[in-house]
Amino acid sequence: MASLADVSPPIALGALDGRYRGAVAALVDHLSEPALNRMRVHVEVEWLIYLTDHQVVPGVRALTDDEKAQLRQVVTDFGADDIAEHAEIERETVHDVKAVEYYLKRRLQRIAPADEDRGLAELIHFCCTSEDINNLSYALMVKGAVEQVWAPKAQALVDQVAAMARELREVPLLAHTHGQPATPTTLGKELAVSAHRLGRQLRRIDGQEYLGKLNGATGTFGAHLAAVPEADWPAISRGFVESLGLVWNPLTTQIESHDWQAELYADVARFNRILHNLCTDVWTYISMGYFAQVRGQGTVGSSTMPHKVNPIRFENAEANLEVSNALLDVLASMLVTSRLQRDLTDSSMQRNIGTAFGHSILALDNASRGLAGLDAVPAAMAADLDANWEVLGEPIQSAMRALGAQGVAGMENPYERLKELTRGRRIGQAELVEFVRGLGLPAEVEERLAALTPQTYTGVADRLVDHLDG
Repeated sequence: MASLADVSPPIALGALDGRYRGAVAALVDHLSEPALNRMRVHVEVEWLIYLTDHQVVPGVRALTDDEKAQLRQVVTDFGADDIAEHAEIERETVHDVKAVEYYLKRRLQRIAPADEDRGLAELIHFCCTSEDINNLSYALMVKGAVEQVWAPKAQALVDQVAAMARELREVPLLAHTHGQPATPTTLGKELAVSAHRLGRQLRRIDGQEYLGKLNGATGTFGAHLAAVPEADWPAISRGFVESLGLVWNPLTTQIESHDWQAELYADVARFNRILHNLCTDVWTYISMGYFAQVRGQGTVGSSTMPHKVNPIRFENAEANLEVSNALLDVLASMLVTSRLQRDLTDSSMQRNIGTAFGHSILALDNASRGLAGLDAVPAAMAADLDANWEVLGEPIQSAMRALGAQGVAGMENPYERLKELTRGRRIGQAELVEFVRGLGLPAEVEERLAALTPQTYTGVADRLVDHLDG
């Protein structure tokens, strides 16, 4: 049997780089291995420019505007040939960050080739440990992936659910608490609950701090002080980290502690879990006939049953949310721990960040497509409401309680009397109205309760949807 591993171009092992490549391709610019190396080049370039601009090392000239532009162009143009060149250097160094340093030194020789400028190359990776470059690179990569790719897709889904909530705000729905018929609500209000929960998590994520450090092999600025003792290295470090758009972490070991990553991944995982809850609820409503899958459903539902239209988008979303959360959870738990001043468990773990976000994005895509293919079926919801008049036992006994508290005679034991009427049996409008009329209620209350139906017993559910706007 021929080996599929020998097929060219290479076959992807994982689903994200194979079957679902199109849905997650935008993440490649942020969280792939080449993206990591490009960001390392970016950090090294900016550190060189920062050092020379601020004359940190005495006697070293500042770079010209043209030289700085050319260095930054190295980052902008980082492509297939550069990826291959870096890989070739890494095969010699067996160290990815050192390979970035050597790669950039080659580029600097082309930009500033004069003999007197050869010393500038020694300021590339000056006083840095690999983690100084890596932690800043990952912070920038994750920040970009969240703000430019994941969050816009997540916000679009929240907006989609919110729009559905507003559209369906007045459609009455029989609630099911513990799987049993319960106080009616509206379909729009239930969707609004999900939109509100998801939106709250997005606001937390939007306020996330992305931390970074540049302080040497054990976080003491030891090499920095030895090289240039007169410089205020903590201030220089802070200025550089903040110039990258990150929050400076002043106290670290060799590694930035990654606590901010754990915080972010916990919030994204919580968003995923709320979305998972929405998917299972919508799946259930579809199975109950409350939603019809009618738009964009020209596909095969079952290979043997022609009548079927399966809710595959929501099932796919659920599966991908589970995979995403498994990775986000292990990232959050592992990254906050490092033995003494450094171990390399974080290096391997962080290479899975893109996969974690990729599965979340795939779920967002599927959930959005699934929701876009739904139409509410008010008739099905109305039929269930009409078959469950016993849910009106709650408002009747509550009205009796209020009257009893006001001293109206004959309102004793309202809960027990409604329990005897409704529990374990189905009643209809006639039985309920007869019961109400026999209670001796004040006329206004009697007429109000006699006119009540399961469809109209929705409280202020439709108005609650307005809270999505504020």
